[in-house]
Amino acid sequence: MKNVTIERATVEEAVIAALNELEAEKDEVVVEVINEPSKGLFGLIGSKNAKIKVTVTNGPEERTKKFIDVLLKKMDIEAVYKVSLSDNVLRADITKISEDDKGIIIGKRGKNLDEIQFLLNLIVNKGRQNYVRVIFNVEDYRSKREETLKKLAFKMADKCRYYKHKVRLEPMNPYERRIIHSSLQDEKDIITYSEGDEPYRKVVIDLK
Repeated sequence: MKNVTIERATVEEAVIAALNELEAEKDEVVVEVINEPSKGLFGLIGSKNAKIKVTVTNGPEERTKKFIDVLLKKMDIEAVYKVSLSDNVLRADITKISEDDKGIIIGKRGKNLDEIQFLLNLIVNKGRQNYVRVIFNVEDYRSKREETLKKLAFKMADKCRYYKHKVRLEPMNPYERRIIHSSLQDEKDIITYSEGDEPYRKVVIDLK
């Protein structure tokens, strides 16, 4: 479990500093007061800061690890993963898994991956004041998928130009649609927009 030892003028100031450093909230930690502050002689000589040790027991990383452990056990899957939290972004990455099990976790076009990420987001942010963005990934699937979508966007834009009519792509989730829109936003002769209702909403590529 993550912990930090902090010294400040008061216990309260030390707790605030520790929570900021750990990116945790007060009900997610255990605070151990090592030394109470003292003013010393005349309030100056020999004064001591408060010293505390703060340990995260139920923060975003701890919740994520519990969730993934249960998920893998229920699915009878063996995998190696890592979890990191920085600047209110939590990344949970499965780094080692068999090809068959990887396909199960990812699902068709990342559908299972997105659903797991959604559930994990709810668990991590339950009762929190400060929102944590959650990214769940399997062996860098998301960046590979992003590259595939970018290539698809330009290929379909060329098809639109060649045949001089609009091209409708397969239904995609909001994240994937944004990649298509973003990839083609600087193409001067091309426009993109979305049509349809979730989960069948799709991107349309057309000439301006």
